[in-house]
Amino acid sequence: MAEGQKTVKKIFLSGVLLLSLSTVLVKVIGLIYKIPMLSYLGSEGMGYFNSAYEIYALFCVIATAGLPVALSVLISASIARGERRGAQKIYRASMAVFLLIGLIGTAVMVVFSPAFCRLIRSENAHACILSIAPTVFFICVSSALRGYFQGYQRMLPTAVSQLIEAVGKLAFGLLLARWALGRGYETPQVAAAAGVGLTLGTLVSMLYLVVEKLRFRPDGREGEAPETVLSSGTYRRIWADLGRLAIPMTLGASAVSLTKLIDMTMILRRLQAIGLSEAMANEAYGSYTTLALSVFGLLPALVNSVALPLVPILSAAIASGDRERQAQMIRSSYQLTALFAIPAALGVSAFARPILKLLFGGEPEAVAIAAPLLSILGVSVFLSCMITATNSVLHAYQSVTRPILSMLAGAAVKIAAAYFLIGIPSVGMIGAPVSTFLCNAVVVGMNLWFAGRLCKTPDLLPVFLRPLGAALGAVGLAYGGYLAIAARIGESTVLTLGSLLLSVGLYLLFACLFGVVSAEDILALPMGNKIYHVLVRLRLIRALEPAEKGRTI
Repeated sequence: MAEGQKTVKKIFLSGVLLLSLSTVLVKVIGLIYKIPMLSYLGSEGMGYFNSAYEIYALFCVIATAGLPVALSVLISASIARGERRGAQKIYRASMAVFLLIGLIGTAVMVVFSPAFCRLIRSENAHACILSIAPTVFFICVSSALRGYFQGYQRMLPTAVSQLIEAVGKLAFGLLLARWALGRGYETPQVAAAAGVGLTLGTLVSMLYLVVEKLRFRPDGREGEAPETVLSSGTYRRIWADLGRLAIPMTLGASAVSLTKLIDMTMILRRLQAIGLSEAMANEAYGSYTTLALSVFGLLPALVNSVALPLVPILSAAIASGDRERQAQMIRSSYQLTALFAIPAALGVSAFARPILKLLFGGEPEAVAIAAPLLSILGVSVFLSCMITATNSVLHAYQSVTRPILSMLAGAAVKIAAAYFLIGIPSVGMIGAPVSTFLCNAVVVGMNLWFAGRLCKTPDLLPVFLRPLGAALGAVGLAYGGYLAIAARIGESTVLTLGSLLLSVGLYLLFACLFGVVSAEDILALPMGNKIYHVLVRLRLIRALEPAEKGRTI
């Protein structure tokens, strides 16, 4: 590999590692945030807060899903052509679009907040929607600045701003919610105070990015571009290029966000249709979103980063026309995802109640509602991770419409299943995670079929069956031991943590002993070389010949 290619690959992987670490920390902070917030707001208040948040998220995804990526692509291409001033023109033209979207999104949330409340049958969420509305504008400005920095291959401002936003939401949200409680406000007003905390956290993050932009001097030669390369096209051309790149990605992400919004609307309406009051429906919805979905969302963030470094290698294989290498890389991406996602899915399904009790022990009623829901959602952890893996494969082949089709098909299945199941009194809230499972299964099935048409990948069944066998044995033994000990001495934090660690240890042992994990798989991981040498010394995997090791990922 040429020195320039090595440098590009190193920059890319370091950026992936930085953003992956930031994403995981943001998820962890978000989970920590919800633990005390649940005690302040209760399940009912969290229902109001999460209702407002899902409405905000639909507008937010338009600004954060495709536009920043498109902006970074246009800027990096302009820089590669030597048009540094042209990159600034692209940024200014794109910022106008982001500002317009932000203003419109905020205005829509404010003006139509009563209509949203009537739509979801949650009139008490009105104040919370208003408190979160300005966040749409702030996140749009932040997204433009993040896309600008990413165009210059600077990932640190994005990572830091994400952490500032998460910490700000945690600090401001908890302080304002506690202040509102101390003043004796009702639950909807306390939830609105927490929404103001979210807005302030996003504002601080935006201000940090503005300061970084003012300080940033690309290569220290901002004004040295020759006069012949001042422009990367007219503003109309820039907007057209931005839309061409951003719209497919935004549509796919919007389908997911719209599905969540419809899911929320349907849950609240259908629960009230079978006899629950508005407060009771929000309590059930709040327990589901705050407890079950929080744990569920954390696991894919931890697992998905494992397969990300494989994507550029697959793109290179596609460009070279090496079909055998393409099939190998696709198989490896699925295998690495399965190795981590399958045990995670079974573990969270089996230990759903102990995990929630460990995290939210102060809210036993909410834990009782959320535990069976998380047990069903746990299976979808694997499917959620496979959606990321298969989408990455399709994107590497520049097939941007197929993931949208699969997402839309999954959304249709989810809406139909949720409407039917939640409306059955004996099923009720259980219909929500079941519909999520069915949605994800449809998306993964279609994506695998699409990817198979692009590149035939033989012997996929062992890729999934071997980790499944090892995970069933490990989780089954650990959970059986947990139940036996808990029956004698009772449940405890030490027992839960010990059982979870035991299941991890048993899975690693079974995976190595039964050939689920190969030396090639280990070497593909971050710090894989060190892990490989340790496992070889313990005789848990076979040592590779030098020639074999040189051919690994």
